[in-house]
Amino acid sequence: MKITLDHVVKTFDTFRAVHGVSLEIGSGELVALLGPSGSGKTTILRMVAGLEFADEGRIFFGDQDATDIPVRERGVGFVFQHYALFPHMTLAENISFGMEVSKRKRSKAEIEARVQQLLALVRLDGLGNRFPGQISGGQRQRVALARALAVDPKVLLLDEPFGALDANVRRDLRRWLREIHDELGITTLFVTHDQEEALDLADRVVILDQGQIVQQGTPEEVCRTPNSPFVTRFLGDAHRLTGNVQNGVAYVAGGTVSLPSIEDGTAEIYVRPADLQWGEGDIPATITRVIDRPDGRRLLARLADGSDVEFDVSPETLVSRGQTGTVRIVRAHAFPLTA
Repeated sequence: MKITLDHVVKTFDTFRAVHGVSLEIGSGELVALLGPSGSGKTTILRMVAGLEFADEGRIFFGDQDATDIPVRERGVGFVFQHYALFPHMTLAENISFGMEVSKRKRSKAEIEARVQQLLALVRLDGLGNRFPGQISGGQRQRVALARALAVDPKVLLLDEPFGALDANVRRDLRRWLREIHDELGITTLFVTHDQEEALDLADRVVILDQGQIVQQGTPEEVCRTPNSPFVTRFLGDAHRLTGNVQNGVAYVAGGTVSLPSIEDGTAEIYVRPADLQWGEGDIPATITRVIDRPDGRRLLARLADGSDVEFDVSPETLVSRGQTGTVRIVRAHAFPLTA
């Protein structure tokens, strides 16, 4: 089921949460809406679900105008951050609830068979008689997904579904969710503020800021070719430096970096830890801290212009606080500095 948003606007009182967003989500595609708090991503999801209605613009499911269709008639499955399971019902009863109240009538045997199928799909075989309070948070979120899938939705909507879970459980669940999506092929719209989560899961990432789409593309495209300082800063750790560009070369912090696509003038230059190498460049640096980790060492350094940066070296690298040396910028994202 293809979803199309055509210049959708949503205002709450005097605050405009969504500013004329146009977006197309292909049938079977998994798209992540990514952005900081207040960027409009959850409002967009709720409008697709029918929990909010657009003030302007249209929403289409395939060729059908779904803008004003009530939520119960849209054929969407919704998974929330906090599970929203019925605590007094067993897992099987939670999963079957939507089927029992649906307009589509099913026999008791059909419902029971579907529940067992979904329990197996979410890897909770044999746990149908337990109650939500008797299983872990990760397992409860799997039940929430099974319940959303029970009504055979055309579209699956997930609103920060792993936000209440710890980091290790989140990593396991998002890999599992990707496997489920690949198996079922349901068009899925996924809201998160977690960059790693979006990049791990999505076919396409849509980045929002202040109610507008500022960039969209594959995880590779948004990571490798961010189109603005905001996107560059938002997608992970990025150190901001300034430099003067002349003939495709930026002079920054006492050294140089090639920037052939940037016009002459002052530029803001963003580098990530993986963009810097220790001891192989022409930018003077002093180590201010050494942080040891199981898989490497992270160095914190101060450049000649007073900028602080971080980068990683191998665990065997011999370096200590106060040591001086040089760093090299192996890649950078740069933008002309505007007033």
